[in-house]
Parts: sequence; C-alpha cells; structure tokens
Amino acid sequence: MIPSKVTVKYLIISAQLIVFLSCSAEDQSQKEIEIPVKSEKHLNADLQSLAEEFFRWRAVTQPATGDDITRVERPDKWVPDFSPEALAEQREVYGFFSGKLQELSRDAWSLADSVDYLLLRSAIERVNWELNVLKLPNRNPDFYVQQTLGAVFELLLISSPMTDERANNIIVRFNSFYKTIQNAKENLTDPIVQFADIALASLEDARRKIEQTVAALNVLIPQDLQEEMTKSGENASAALEGYIDWLNANRSNMSGDFSVGREGYEYFLKYVAVVPYTPEELLEQGRLEWNRSVALEEFEVKRNAHLPPAELFASSEEQIIQSRRDERAIRRFLEEKDIMTVPKWLRHYKNLKVPDHIRPLAYMGVVDDLTSESRLDEESVKYIKEPSPNLPFFSLASAQDPRPIIIHEGVPGHYFQMALSWRNPDPIRRHYFDSGSNEGIGFYVEELMLQLGLFKDRPRTREIIYKFMRLRALRVEVDIQLALGNFSIEKAGTYLEKTVPLDYPTAVAEAGFFAYNPGQAITYQIGKLQIIKAISDAKIMQGEEFSLRHFHDYLMENGNVPIALLRWEYLGLRDEIEQFFD
Repeated sequence: MIPSKVTVKYLIISAQLIVFLSCSAEDQSQKEIEIPVKSEKHLNADLQSLAEEFFRWRAVTQPATGDDITRVERPDKWVPDFSPEALAEQREVYGFFSGKLQELSRDAWSLADSVDYLLLRSAIERVNWELNVLKLPNRNPDFYVQQTLGAVFELLLISSPMTDERANNIIVRFNSFYKTIQNAKENLTDPIVQFADIALASLEDARRKIEQTVAALNVLIPQDLQEEMTKSGENASAALEGYIDWLNANRSNMSGDFSVGREGYEYFLKYVAVVPYTPEELLEQGRLEWNRSVALEEFEVKRNAHLPPAELFASSEEQIIQSRRDERAIRRFLEEKDIMTVPKWLRHYKNLKVPDHIRPLAYMGVVDDLTSESRLDEESVKYIKEPSPNLPFFSLASAQDPRPIIIHEGVPGHYFQMALSWRNPDPIRRHYFDSGSNEGIGFYVEELMLQLGLFKDRPRTREIIYKFMRLRALRVEVDIQLALGNFSIEKAGTYLEKTVPLDYPTAVAEAGFFAYNPGQAITYQIGKLQIIKAISDAKIMQGEEFSLRHFHDYLMENGNVPIALLRWEYLGLRDEIEQFFD
C-alpha cells in the first residue's frame, strides 16, 4: 500500500481514474469499429501489480506537457496539483515505489519480466528526475505555464466533437489557474531567469488569447455553459496576469545557471533513458551523422540541379486532399514492399485546418491528436496552417509535401507505433513511455522510406529528408552542450539557425525546450542509430532467416520500450544492458 499520509487522497484519485477508464472502455464497446484485443502473455504478477498501481498514480500526478508523445488520459475533473504539500507527497510516493520495486523477488523471471523491471524503474526514476534532479517545480517558471495553459491545451487538441463533459473539464482547468499560480509563487525558490523569459514570452497577450479561445469554444458548446466558460476564462486571465507581474518583479533576483551538469545527465542516461553510452560517445555519434547528412544532402541537391524548385500547395484544402491520398499510398507501400504489417483496424492519420478554438494557443506544443488507448476507434489528426513561404521549418516542409511529417508523426511513425503499442499484451509496455524510442522510430522510418524508394516521384522531397537529418544530428550536440553548461540558450539557437540552417524563431524555441528537457533532443538521432544497429546484429545473427517485416512488427508493437532493451529481448544480447543492473 502507498504510505498512509497520502492514502486518502490517492484512493480518491485512483477511484476517479478507475471510473474514467471503465467508462472509456464502455463507450468504446458501443462504437462501430471493433478493435481486436490481444491476450496477455505470462507475466510476473507482483511486478505487474506494482506497475498498475504506479501508472494509476502517475496519470494524476504527471505534469502537463506540450510533447505529443507523453500526453496521458486524465480522469474527469482532473486539475494539476503542485502545492508544496502535493510535492512533498510525490517525493514520498516516489520513495515508496522505488523501495517496493527493489524488494521484488526476481526468482524465475523471464527475459520479458527483466525488461519490464527496467521499464518500471525508468518510469519511477523519471519522477525523481523531474522533482529532485531538474527540480522543475522549484526552478522552472515555464513549468507553471504548462500546468495552466498547457493543461487546457491538452483538452483543446482532442479532435472528436466537443462534449459537455470536455467543456466542463476545460472550465474546471481554467478555474484551477489561480491555485496553480499561487503554488508557483511559493514553490519557485530558485527560479532560472532564462526559463522565466520563456514563460513571459508564452504569456504575452495571454488575456486576448484566452478570450479568443473562449469565444471559439462558446460556438461549440450549449448556451447554458457559455457564461460559465466566459467567467472561467476571465479568472484564468487574471491569474496569469498576476503571474506575469510576479515574474517581472522577481526576474532580477533569478539564477542564470540552468544546466543539469554531467552527474545529472549521466543519471538520466542510465536510469531514465536506458541509453548505454557516455555523453562523449553520444557526441561522436551525432557528429558522424551530421557529416553524413550534410554530404548526402549535397549529393541530392546536385542530383536535382536540373529540376525546378519545389512549389507550395495553393491552399490548406489542397494540402489536406493530397495528405489523404499520400497517407493511404504509404500504407499500401508498406504492405506491397513487405516492410511491415498494417493492421486493418488501424484508423487513418489526416491533416485538418487548425480550428479557431486551438489557433490562439497553438504555440503551446505539438499541434496534433495522436488519440489514446481508449480512443483507438478515432482517427489521428495533424492540424495545419495555410501554406506560405513564411511558415516555420516543419510546417513549410509539409506545405511542399505532406509525406515526411506523415511518416514521422503518423504512418508508420508515432500514431502507427503508439496505436500498436497501446494493444501490447503486456500492460507495462502499454503504459510506459519516455519518448526516446518513439522519436528514434519516427526518425528512423523517414530514411527507411527514402531508401526503399517512396520519394522517387518527388525528388525535391528527398532534400527535405536530408534537411531533417541535419537537424536531428545537430540536436545531439545542442542537447549535450546545454546540459553540460557549455551552451547558452542564445548560443544554441544561433548555432541551430546558422548550421542546419533553421528559421530563428524555431531555432530559439527548440533551444529553450531542450534546455529544460535535457536528454529529449538526443532521442531522434541516437534512437535511430540504435535501431539500425539492432537490424545489423539481427541480420548477421539470423542470416537468411532474418525478416525485416518481422523485426518491424516487433519494433512497432514494443515501440515504447528503450531500444537497448528491445535488442536484448529480440536477440538475447546482453552486452549493452549489464550496466543497467546495480
């Protein structure tokens, strides 16, 4: 049992979550599409029971984030709680779960159980990483922008029609802003000035943005909720304006040292990311891939020198129509080329115009809806802007050809992989996520599709893939140098702008995000290299018996799991994982 100090509160939120999940399951059973449910394989009961308890707790205590991979389903009426008392409880519960995991007997564990043990340890240690290493609630003022505007943003992104329940939850979250901001003022005992500046930039003109969001929401909801929605928006605006004043008043006293340092970064690699490399080894891998990507892009540009420049779509409607065709063509390509299995139950990934109720806050994170474990009968959505030469880096690429982002974010990338992982027969693997392997898969399948000939009809798109490769390779150095204190955010942004090259707003936004999420930016490149290594090992070991389709099907179903652990389980190779067992 969880320690007695937090038992009552925990039981309440656990009951809320159980009701939420059971209602979701009931709702899903009544919908038209029927998604096959896989039976669970033999799993260690004690390990699975502890994991179930942990993930239930984590669903109500995990911070809101703009990252689309790490979004979780919340129980009805959920609001963030980062009061000093709640933070003390979270630290105590972290110690409880960490201790319980170490006490488990590992006798007669299967290889899968050992993998699951390291997964659960990683998930538990992420709590420690957030609270006690990064000290997000105590050092990062932008953390509270995510727990206010970001918490509402999570609900706005859901692409299915607005319901009264969701509208009420938006109201509840708007009304929670005041308490969250009061907690911020009490918790931020060692705030970082660079993160305060990021927060202030995010809060610029906050009242107008909330008013626009509320006005658009009121078009979608019943009249009897509109007054309450408007009032909650006003309350939220007042709370954020008070936070802006507090940040400006305290800015001159804030620290400028945001780096996590070598010890912290190495802790993350071993216990959270489960990456078997040192920072220096990661830097070397990133630099080698940077050299390769620059050379390959130059070869492609030379190859296409006789071709006209790529054109943009004339309208978002044209882009949406083409993206629909392309997504279906990609699915056919995967099957026809015997690359991987595309389940017939899997819904589609589509582009839609950014709705009015999302547009004012679209800067708060990745603007998509990858669905969830209880919403596998719904289609996944990427919200897009009108095509324009002034669009930021990734949006501009999609305005030329939707396929690179469809591949990374949709099929066979994030949506495809996460939907399959949400049906994994192992509950730990359904609920665990860290984004490391997910982003590695998303990046890997970009070049996979290029090498297998998907872009032969649009040569200029191959140049886009190589530009993506340059950025992801460079992110490794930016991530590590920021974490070790060798780059400022401004230096990292300028470095990305001039070296990728990248538009300055995107470059600075990326640098700021990586500064307070150390370890996230390496996931793309390092995950991809780990997958390629696993394929190479599998081909050498299995020879003519090796099946790329089988490897990919295993990879996608288990795509939430760090790649080093998948290589161990798939091939039985222990050379990378010995260091992870204390």
